[in-house]
Parts: sequence; structure tokens; C-alpha cells
Amino acid sequence: MLETIKNAWSVIEIRKKILFTLFIIIIFRIGSYLPVPFVDLASLQASGATNEFFNYLSILTGGGLEYGALFAMSVTPYINASIILQLLTVAIPALERLSKEGEEGRKKIAQITRYAAVVLGLIQGTAYFFYLKNQGHLTDSVKGGATVFAAFVIIAAFTAGSALVMWLGEQIDVKGIGNGISMILFAGIISRGPQAFATLWGEFKLGKYVSVIAIVVIFLLVIAFIVWMTRAERRVPVQYAKRVQGRKQYGGQNSHIPFKVNMSGVMPIIFASSILMLPTMILSFRDLTVESTFNKVLALFSTQGVFYALIYFAMIIGFAYFYAQIQYNPIEIANNIRKNGGSVPGIRPGKPTSDYFAKILSRVTLIGALFLSVIAILPIIVGSVGGINISLGGTSVLILVGVALDTVQNLESQMMMRHYKGFLD
Repeated sequence: MLETIKNAWSVIEIRKKILFTLFIIIIFRIGSYLPVPFVDLASLQASGATNEFFNYLSILTGGGLEYGALFAMSVTPYINASIILQLLTVAIPALERLSKEGEEGRKKIAQITRYAAVVLGLIQGTAYFFYLKNQGHLTDSVKGGATVFAAFVIIAAFTAGSALVMWLGEQIDVKGIGNGISMILFAGIISRGPQAFATLWGEFKLGKYVSVIAIVVIFLLVIAFIVWMTRAERRVPVQYAKRVQGRKQYGGQNSHIPFKVNMSGVMPIIFASSILMLPTMILSFRDLTVESTFNKVLALFSTQGVFYALIYFAMIIGFAYFYAQIQYNPIEIANNIRKNGGSVPGIRPGKPTSDYFAKILSRVTLIGALFLSVIAILPIIVGSVGGINISLGGTSVLILVGVALDTVQNLESQMMMRHYKGFLD
């Protein structure tokens, strides 16, 4: 590994890309600590320890929310905009046609996504301002008419910060290593590592030796399991018939169609968690000292509760099937194979082939959905049994492992082009 890193560093082009990526990440981390005016940081940080919704967003934003920072919303508006555009591409024929127009179509969709991210950033920034105002996290200087000016400054700063983070991610795409948005998300989550370690160390000093050791072992096993499942796939063999055109012979080859077990990545978890965090978000805006039936119903959605875990489990499975249907169309795959003179051994072309693909897709999706559900609720189970919250959930671990694998593969491909031994050997 050390020799491989040395070889990678010796390549000037790769070294420049790595340094540029690190430079962008440093800028992002600095922006996550630059406070926005009119925010009472002491009050904000004190409330974050007991607010579940606040803690959830803080993990994804690298702690920017805890400091009322310029990059408090990080890449969450862009991620939400990307998810919405993916769903609308299936629902709106014009966007679907645009997605099939090649490079130009993708550029137009990317531009629409940017505009949507700015709009969502504005909405998110406005909601965050009202949260700060209602919870008393603004400075004493914000009084009377000054509230309007403070609102304008805070909302504008949060919106501009999210747009700047999106631009930084695009710069990594062009001049750096890996996917820019993923790398920024990775940097934000990994920054929570010291806090998680400090929590475990504190519990260890309190005498919870068995719980801490068990959590560390489970964490390592989960990482290994995620790596294994991320690379797992079901390969369906395809044979192509021989055909002769002029003096050349085409076909006669054996290939396969890969169906990835975790084809949807972390998207089902993001969908499910985004919806289930709405009750917690609403609860964070309400006065908890007032006992009411509405507050009691919302309290059922506590992220450490059994009801939340069961609903979370079921919703991830449902969204996994939904996302799989968006990505794979068995009828289209079967038609493409038949047009190219191919067939699945033992399966007749046409409808039998599409039914066969649909059956395989259903089974593979179920395995992937169960995998995602177990990973997502495992921290809840560990936290309830061990009584320790290490602030890094299943979604965070999935993102960390996924981005790490993609980055390694990206470096591997660039190393192989220069005839160096790669990371994956």
C-alpha cells in the first residue's frame, strides 16, 4: 500500500489533483466554522445536544449547524434537488426526453438541478432562520425592526453558502479526484469521527468496557459487510448469435448483464429518513412544555424508538423497490438483447426474457433492501442495547464506504493508464 501511494504521488498529474481536492476540502471545513452574523453560538450549541433533528442534520453537514456557520446547510440542498430531478425525470416526459439527449441533455439537467438547489437552499435557509428565532438562538441585538434585517442577512448567507459549496464540488469534478459532492459529504461526515471516538472513550472510562468493545467490533464488521455487499452482483449470462456481413463475422460471444445487489446505494435511506425526520422537525419548532395529543403522536417518531425503527425498516424496503424500477426496465433490456441477436440460455426471447429479468430484479432488490434496512437500524439497536450514541449512523457509514471505494477505483483507473500497480491488487 505504501509503495502504491508513493507511485501515485510520483505522478505529477495525480498529485496535483489530490492536492487540489484537499485544498477544496480545507476551504469547506473553514467555511463550516465561519459564523453567520446575529446567531447566538452558545445558545445554539447548547440546544444541539438534545435536539434529534438538529443532530441528524449536523452529521450530514459536518457540524456546520452547531456553529451557525456559512456552510451550515452544506450539500443537502443540492442532494435534495438531485433526488427531486430524478423523480421528475420519470414523471415528466419532457425531462425524460432531455435525459436521453446525450451530453447536451445531461448538461441541461445539471443546470436545472443547480437552479433547483439554490431555490431549495433559500427555502431551507428561511426555515432554519425561523428555527433560530423561535428557539431564541439569535443575539440580543436583534430586536424590533432589526429582525427583518437580520433575517435577510442570515437567509442570504445560508443560501450563498450552499451555492458556494455546490460550486466547490463541481470544481473537484473538473480538477480533482472523485465526485465532488460525494467528497464534500465524505469530509463532513468524517469530521464527526473525533467526536464519536471521544464519546466511546468517555463511556470506556465510565466502565462500559463490554459495550464499547462490542460497538467497535460491530463497526468493523459492518464496514467489511458493506464493502462485500456493495461489490456483490448477480450476473445473468447472455449469448449472441453469429452473423456474417460481407467478409466479417459478428457476434458469437458470451457476455453477461450485471444486477448489483445494492443498486440503489443510499438513496432509499435518504428518502426514508427525510420523510421520517419531518415529525421530529415539526416537534423541534413546538413548545414541548405543553402536553397535547399532537405532541405525543410526534414523539412516537423519536429516532431511538421502536416505532421509528419499524417504520424506517419498511420504508427503506419500499423505496429500494421504487428506485430499482427507475433504474432497470426489464422490457427495455430484453428488447435491446433481442435487437442485437442475443438471448439468455434456456429462456425464449421477448416476454419470457423480460419476465425472467423482472423475477431476478425482484429477488436481488429484496436482498439489497434488507441489507440497507439492517444497516440503517443497526445503530438504533446498538444505541438502545448499549446505551451509547456515537453520532455516526448507518447512512454515514454507507456514504463513507461508498465514496472511499469510488475514489480508490478512480485512482486505480488513472494509475493503470500510467502502467502502475493499482490499489486493488
